[in-house]
Amino acid sequence: MPNVEKGMTVGLFGGSFNPPHQGHVLVAEIALRRLQLDQLWWMVTPGNPLKNHDELAGLEERVQLSRDIAPGPRVKVTAFEAAHRLNYTSQTLDFVMARNPGVHFVWVMGADNLKHFHHWQNWRGITETVPIAVIDRPGSTLAYLSSKVAKTYSNARVDEDDAAVLPFMTAPAWTFIHGPRSSLSSSAIRRELRALSNPAS
Repeated sequence: MPNVEKGMTVGLFGGSFNPPHQGHVLVAEIALRRLQLDQLWWMVTPGNPLKNHDELAGLEERVQLSRDIAPGPRVKVTAFEAAHRLNYTSQTLDFVMARNPGVHFVWVMGADNLKHFHHWQNWRGITETVPIAVIDRPGSTLAYLSSKVAKTYSNARVDEDDAAVLPFMTAPAWTFIHGPRSSLSSSAIRRELRALSNPAS
């Protein structure tokens, strides 16, 4: 787990990053800037429990690719979840916050994840544990409004102009941050790689 000091603001950006790409970099950069974070932890997970792992690259490979692409020294690439056998976000948050009292954490995720967020284990617990920053992604700008979490916690939404104070707020609190968007996706990249390795005869 990266080193932090009391009073710091830290974004938690988790994913399988299979592979990492410039869309992930854009989310990280927007979060760092708009939330005015001291650090962003780029957390490479053992694997999303809701996804098929047949095409999941090895953890070490995904960590190295993430380090190669991570934008700047404030982004800390880590895979501590695997070492501590943390499989769910709710477990990770309990683990991180118990060991870092006085640090202001905020969960960072792309808007494409919001549609399925209510399928995550203990999603209400997550929302009520840490503030959440949802970063715009292609095709998700309007869809997020109809998501279950947005409807359930509509009264906890913070205007994106106040995003810099989000890490200091008591959960539930969340915001949707608009900004530049990348159409890249890990699944599309994997499809392209499969097509290159298995050209039509």
